[in-house]
Amino acid sequence: MSVTLHGKKILITREEKQAKEFSEKVLQYGGTPVEVPLLRISCKDIPDKRQVFMNLHRYKWVFFTSANGVECFFKLAKKYKCTSDVLSECKLAAVGHKTASCLSDHGYEAHFIPSTYNAEVMANEFTANHSKMEEPILLIRGNRSRDVLPVWFNELEITFDQLEVYETAYNFQAETELNRVIQREKLDFITFTSPSTVEAFFEMKKNQITSYPEFVCIGTTTSERAAELGIKHTLTPENFTIDGMLNEISNYLNERG
Repeated sequence: MSVTLHGKKILITREEKQAKEFSEKVLQYGGTPVEVPLLRISCKDIPDKRQVFMNLHRYKWVFFTSANGVECFFKLAKKYKCTSDVLSECKLAAVGHKTASCLSDHGYEAHFIPSTYNAEVMANEFTANHSKMEEPILLIRGNRSRDVLPVWFNELEITFDQLEVYETAYNFQAETELNRVIQREKLDFITFTSPSTVEAFFEMKKNQITSYPEFVCIGTTTSERAAELGIKHTLTPENFTIDGMLNEISNYLNERG
């Protein structure tokens, strides 16, 4: 069955650049996107980590847990004048196909992608598929990344380093617009693409939501955070992508008639 959004108003809360891509898909499927980016993502300048880039060849695996991590990693590699084959001697793990696609854009292929796009599954399936752990490992992450993988590495006594290459912050400039939208617009769906978007929403929301929208989370980690903050019912797709979210919305609408 084709994806059809029936003109429904869908609030998009993710970072501005990524929100544009989401909005285009909503329009493509006949919905009405309402963009209020609640996050700002910026690459970090980390001069004290220059040595890590100079010694990338020593790592057996490099783990990328987001597309943002990929993009900021390569910006830093360019800044430090690393060669174009900077990761040629490493095996690469990507948390999902979006992250793997970003690696491909830079000329690299992911050697491992978990079946479900979250850190817990990434850890469990990697262990199941690699009985002999090659180390050291380099973990590429952001300031709000969860500690699932570092804890897992420590439990298995795996030698690893972390490289924090981007920062996620709340976009408080959007607070007024968020409260205007939730009070005056008749929203049908509110979407969250990360735990950080859920947290930012509750941090900035001052007005009551005047409509009765459904909340849509990109995956189980995000829906669990939403539940912790008081949203007990969410739509969560089996495929943890924005396409999966739109399919879930479409199925929900079709089932309701």
